[in-house]
Amino acid sequence: MSDKKRIILHVDMDHFFTAIEEREHPEFKGKPVIVGADPKEGKGRGVVSTCNYEARKFGVRSGMPISKAWKLCPQAVYLPVNYELYTKVSERVMEILRKYAVKFESWGIDEAFLDVTSKVKDYTEAETLARRIKEEILEKEGLTCSIGIGPNKLAAKIASDQQKPNGLTVVKPEEVEKFLEPLPVRKLLWVGRKTEQKLQAMGIKTIGDLARYDPTVLAETFGLMGKQLYLMAHGIDRSEVEERSEIKSISREKTFDEDTNDFNLVAKTLDGLAEEVYRDVLRQNIYFKTVTVKVRYENFETHTHSKTLSFITNRLDDLKKTAKELLQAYLNPNVKIRLIGVRVSNFASFEKQKTLVEI
Repeated sequence: MSDKKRIILHVDMDHFFTAIEEREHPEFKGKPVIVGADPKEGKGRGVVSTCNYEARKFGVRSGMPISKAWKLCPQAVYLPVNYELYTKVSERVMEILRKYAVKFESWGIDEAFLDVTSKVKDYTEAETLARRIKEEILEKEGLTCSIGIGPNKLAAKIASDQQKPNGLTVVKPEEVEKFLEPLPVRKLLWVGRKTEQKLQAMGIKTIGDLARYDPTVLAETFGLMGKQLYLMAHGIDRSEVEERSEIKSISREKTFDEDTNDFNLVAKTLDGLAEEVYRDVLRQNIYFKTVTVKVRYENFETHTHSKTLSFITNRLDDLKKTAKELLQAYLNPNVKIRLIGVRVSNFASFEKQKTLVEI
């Protein structure tokens, strides 16, 4: 199905965790509210899960170390993550959204794509439908959302971020390239910090710069992703809206070419596996709480050891540090290691994270 025939909505709940907390505690209204790890007066570990717009005025952002948030805004209301409550609210919101869509795809706990192509005849009707969705969510859950409407998932998702909170942005097929042109290249899906730095070093700062760049050079520099970046810069995205199964864990493991008791090699390999897992964590837009290390010895005896953290995180440093701590129990100079593996599980979803993967 071509982009011109499709009408896609991207619904993004506004500062979801803190919005729910404000609904449950009206006395928080108007105050900066931060949901995440315990700040412990600036000495806490972990990160900010979500913050409301009052907190953002002080420079606080989702994914920021909680200790930094405390320095920026010590007067905020700090709350632990009530994931059970947020999940229940999310399920009810998704139930509302699902009935409006021909095809439906949830993205984590607070976002979803809706293909409404056969439900509406044009973008005017799509806008009317979007307003109806916003009204129903507000009426039933007391929460606001921002909605982007476009001919594909790429345009719809970027559009939903343009007028937050409680926004509604429509981008028609003939307007997509003009809409994308002035935006920072980081707004594109799959463009992480490292990719952004590479692009900026090439003189590419906006999506328009990327669209005008030589696609051959992009392919040489980024491989297959270079072609994808070029197509996205022109507003081309043919990916379908489709239901995604919920993942329970993300893992990587490696069998050594030869059994080894070179613990520097084992630790280095574990770091590399952790980095691969971390890429998937960002791609799936999630936090994890449990880290597991798997070790198989030369005699095929296999052990796993897990640690559940006191905070949810998506930081590579937290993953590597915990994995190395777990590994220590298995380092025996008298027994060689055949296989090493690392897994993360016990997931929670980001409130908002534009960076889906670091390339």
